[in-house]
Amino acid sequence: MSGGERKKRSSRGTGWEEAGGEFYQESYPGGDVDLEVLQRDPHRIATLLPSKQNRAATSKRHSGETRATTKRRTSTRSVYQSTAARQGTTQTEVQVSMMPDLSENLSNEERTWEEMMLIKAMPVSMSQKKELKAKLQSADTFRLQGLKQFKWQRRKMWEQFKIKWKENYSKLELWKYSLKKIEGNFGTGVVAFFLFVKWLMFLNLTITLMITSFIFLPAIVMEVPELGPCLPGNVTTIVECCAEEYIKNRSISIASLLDFVQGTGWMENTYLFFGMYPSMVFRGSFQYNLALAYISTAVGYFLLSFVAILKSAAHGFKERLIEGEGQFYHYCNMVFAGWDFCIHNQQSASIKHKALYHEIKASLEAERREEEKRNRSKEERIKLVMVRTVVNLTVLLILILAGIVIYVTFQISANTQRTGGIQTFIVEFAPSMCIVSLNLVVPVVFNYLVTFEHYSPIFVIRFTLFRTILLRLSSLSVLFASIHVLIKCKVQQDECVSPECQTPPCWESYVGQQLYKLLILDHFSNIMVTLFVNFPRMLIGKHIRCRLARWLGNQEFDLPKHVLDVVYCQTLCWFGSFYAPLLPAIATVLFLSTFYIKKFACLVNCSPSTTIYRASRSNSMFMSVLLISFTVAVIPWAYTVAETTPSKSCGPFKGMATVWS
Repeated sequence: MSGGERKKRSSRGTGWEEAGGEFYQESYPGGDVDLEVLQRDPHRIATLLPSKQNRAATSKRHSGETRATTKRRTSTRSVYQSTAARQGTTQTEVQVSMMPDLSENLSNEERTWEEMMLIKAMPVSMSQKKELKAKLQSADTFRLQGLKQFKWQRRKMWEQFKIKWKENYSKLELWKYSLKKIEGNFGTGVVAFFLFVKWLMFLNLTITLMITSFIFLPAIVMEVPELGPCLPGNVTTIVECCAEEYIKNRSISIASLLDFVQGTGWMENTYLFFGMYPSMVFRGSFQYNLALAYISTAVGYFLLSFVAILKSAAHGFKERLIEGEGQFYHYCNMVFAGWDFCIHNQQSASIKHKALYHEIKASLEAERREEEKRNRSKEERIKLVMVRTVVNLTVLLILILAGIVIYVTFQISANTQRTGGIQTFIVEFAPSMCIVSLNLVVPVVFNYLVTFEHYSPIFVIRFTLFRTILLRLSSLSVLFASIHVLIKCKVQQDECVSPECQTPPCWESYVGQQLYKLLILDHFSNIMVTLFVNFPRMLIGKHIRCRLARWLGNQEFDLPKHVLDVVYCQTLCWFGSFYAPLLPAIATVLFLSTFYIKKFACLVNCSPSTTIYRASRSNSMFMSVLLISFTVAVIPWAYTVAETTPSKSCGPFKGMATVWS
């Protein structure tokens, strides 16, 4: 080779520059200009996928090659190499050439599948989503091997199962059409109440399954050991004597409707009440400690209820936070993003229009109230404080009088001799009828008093709920205290019951009967008021054209009142489930019936309320009231279990000092 040619090549090599790492980097939308381009060209949105993003290792590798090239220029290479070394190098180069080029940043199967899942959430049209999916499917990918392949396939099958489950569950969802119809006509706040009823029904169904599995089925399937001999005058056999006497004195009358309503007679001989359950059952050599299962199951379903309430309350709190974050563009969300594009018929579209209308109306009403509150003068504020003080004192006086009436009624009922017939029915039901009557009348007075206080709609609901729950829970507290006075008398070792207090032989079944009667009578009163009071009022207001008829027939869906109805029912169920184990099963059926009764009251009897209720606020409020009721139900139960001596005549704990022992 001539010297001129070497000179030319040398000058050409000197002018050639090695490309840096920036040469291999792609450009992505990061600035304002790039975002504008992205908005004009939606196809470039594919660059946001993880597979299109560069790896830092690629840049580092290229920069490393640049430094290595510079070093190679300054170093001297050996001219003499062996033939074996050249052959080894050639084989290595062939193997490297057959390997995939990692600089192309190929994805594996799992990463490609994840990107396909991300495409679903992209704010682009369906045609663009299909195009992006086709590109991902046609791109070269690495196949996973071994354990990674197995884990990915398992994860993929699980995700597909969840998607299919959600699709099928939405098709089989209970009361789906009814809930949509209620939401379209009355708003999201009212439909939140019906979802609350549905939630309580499934909660009681779960409790029923627990009680059936661990208490009811073992008691009816397995054998009950026979009682030991009763030796009169022997203190050690007093439990056997008391149980034998209780079994003899239990009524064995034929089935009658009166006994079904009262829980007495033949109903007392069923597994509905505490007294029918033994302390131990067995099958062959296997023994089942029913007493331990009884208390363990009770603790279990109380813990389950508490966790379920907290979880639902946390979900409502999360919705409140999300709602608070979007307060500055709340109307934009409702107007531009509130429509459901899956709607495919005129009726559903009309319902959705009404739902959006009520939601916007609720937001505007809330802002109007806030503006009115800010513009109050000092004199108006002082006057308002005085009015609210007088109203609260009046409410407190009403609650005290209601408690006195319940206590006196229970004492009269407990001390009156039963002579049979209608007189016995009235005496037995006197406390329950008194409580139900107060629950129907006093909330109407509270609703009238709250109109003078000028609260916002959500505060009207909260205060009315708080006062009404005080009424209902205080009435239950007075009932519990009255029962406790009846059973607190100390029983001598040679006695079955205390003759001074006239304690029932099986006071646990007696408590269960009282709560059973309250539950049945409360539900019956709701049916009667809905069908035979409010429905005729609606017909009068609809078909008679006069001002009095319109005033009489005008009804709005009173959300606080209906919420208290179901919370009160659930409180009775919680407290009574220990003394009447099948009470949650009855409550499940009653909640199923309650849904249709309230639906009839909402869609037929009532017109859309002038007070707009919002879903997130309503749900958190429901759970707060339910948590208070749960506390009121658990505290007396825990005290009774820990401190009160069980009956000697019946139940799985007969003969024990306390349930815990």
